[in-house]
Amino acid sequence: MTDETCQWQGWRGWREATEGALYGPGGFYLRPEGPAGHFRTSVHASRLFAGAVAALLTRTARALGTDEIALVDVGAGRGELLTGVLAAVAPTGLSVRAYGVERAARPEGLDPRIVWTDRVPQGVRGLLFANEWLDNVPVDLAQADESGAARYVEVRADGTERLGGAVEGPDALWLERWWPLREPGGRAEIGRTRDEAWAGAVGALEAGLAVAVDYAHLREARPPFGTLTGFRAGREVEPVPDGSCDLTAHVAMDAVAAAGERALAARGGGPGGGEAGVGVAGGGAGQGAGSGSGEVVGAGGLARSGEVVGAGGLARSGEVVGAGGLARSGEPVTQREALHRLGVRADRPPLALASTDPAGYVRALASAGEAAELTARGGLGDFLWLIHEVRPPEAGSGAGILSP
Repeated sequence: MTDETCQWQGWRGWREATEGALYGPGGFYLRPEGPAGHFRTSVHASRLFAGAVAALLTRTARALGTDEIALVDVGAGRGELLTGVLAAVAPTGLSVRAYGVERAARPEGLDPRIVWTDRVPQGVRGLLFANEWLDNVPVDLAQADESGAARYVEVRADGTERLGGAVEGPDALWLERWWPLREPGGRAEIGRTRDEAWAGAVGALEAGLAVAVDYAHLREARPPFGTLTGFRAGREVEPVPDGSCDLTAHVAMDAVAAAGERALAARGGGPGGGEAGVGVAGGGAGQGAGSGSGEVVGAGGLARSGEVVGAGGLARSGEVVGAGGLARSGEPVTQREALHRLGVRADRPPLALASTDPAGYVRALASAGEAAELTARGGLGDFLWLIHEVRPPEAGSGAGILSP
């Protein structure tokens, strides 16, 4: 039931409440100002981020042996990343088929080369990039009651909460594997919907790379009371599902990684099936056939599909890039190192340049400042990167797609 303001009344689970608040009529992400009107992502912080994605796209095209490549931006906001990447690759002569996957309407004045859709396209070859998408895929919340049993958290439109029924079925299995609740009062975001969304996105690629970038956590360091919060006009606010603010929660990235690898294993690394495409569930952000084969590309380059981004480069598919890592990852690495591998560094220019080329020195100094924001500890630099390599059907059992 809704009142005269079209707000729902009564109790809902957080997943359903978030869906309506973000993507329903008058929802937060459907507003004209878009995400950039309320918070800064890496895309908004600097053109250097788009440049790094352009470098990744170019390397993917080279590895696939083509000068015609797809770029799929999942949770495309208002097309800012796509616009930046198209500008960055223009001098290379690369032909890019760009897709913006977003539930909001196509922005006015958007580059006509960009296909705007609410579904992940099927069967493309190239780079699928999801920056701060998964954190906005709605999830249900669970809380351990006084006996330690996991129960759903229900919410009203004003943010008032209560405990609902017991968590059962697939949600209970997900909690037990990925985020067990043992102590009364402990809370968790049930990430099963995100796992499914990412598996669908990975499965949509015929060949190339699928990359998820988000603020996240791993099983050994889950936050005891969850991470659900709200943002409005650049400030963190209480999460209230009335459409007035963003609703977001950190991503259980190891669970997402496992789901992506299962998707690859299920199809044997071959083309994605179906024609309808995978619906985008949010917007605004095992070892499969492609994993473990292939080597790191150069000293600043990509990596074997399945591993964490470490001192040797970006990662093998299906493992997490970022703080904590997985058991095989070696040293923990964050977005800071990932972007370093793609040429984004916060090194100050030599002071001598100020004498020989003052304008160039100022530009280089500004660029270093932007790189510092993208790679900052305690900020954007702590994001986790997850990479899946999707082997082309003709690749056989040889080296990985991004091998040297």
